[in-house]
Amino acid sequence: MLDVCFVGGLRVSELVGLRVDDVTFDQQPFVRVIGKGRRERMLPLWKRTGANIRAWLAIRGEAAVPELFLNARGGAMTRTGFEYVLKRHVSAAKLSCLSLSPKRISPHTLRHGCAMLLLKKTHDVRKVALWLGHSSVQTTEEYLRADPTEKLEAVSALTPPSLRRGRFSAPDQLIAMLTGGTGAKDYAKQTTTKVPWIGPRKRLTVHNQELS
Repeated sequence: MLDVCFVGGLRVSELVGLRVDDVTFDQQPFVRVIGKGRRERMLPLWKRTGANIRAWLAIRGEAAVPELFLNARGGAMTRTGFEYVLKRHVSAAKLSCLSLSPKRISPHTLRHGCAMLLLKKTHDVRKVALWLGHSSVQTTEEYLRADPTEKLEAVSALTPPSLRRGRFSAPDQLIAMLTGGTGAKDYAKQTTTKVPWIGPRKRLTVHNQELS
């Protein structure tokens, strides 16, 4: 369960909802996942993960329920049951991996870890969104904010836009303003063509007359 949850980046509801006929072993192991909104996606699995599922099916045998993963009573695994299994394995892992001691490991941690691994390998948020079953790329962008290093790498992988070199030529009025010339105070009001000043009320009247 831990292997499939991490490799597939599955939600807990997706994991415990997997059925035996959702797994195929043609040329490469695949798993069919039904996500939120009944959206379906097919995910290729690692060969190691496929071998682990084969080993589990040999032990699982026949059951009264179609779900892939079972609890100790032979029924379908529940969300609470998976959280208990994960907690038990995390406690065992902390004995040999001290860096896990201050961390809180939840089922979402496995999904988040899968997302960060995909982002590091592909540098494409759209592919991560498709893999995780997100309906919008904006939902996936929260994983970018988790690690600034990964975000910078993803940004640097994008092709920068081609910009044409240009040259700025400052007008005489701007130079006079910067050098403190006589026209500095009135620079904002100066234009190339002298036009009479129209106050706000009069300007509105003229505008309405032009529209009519």
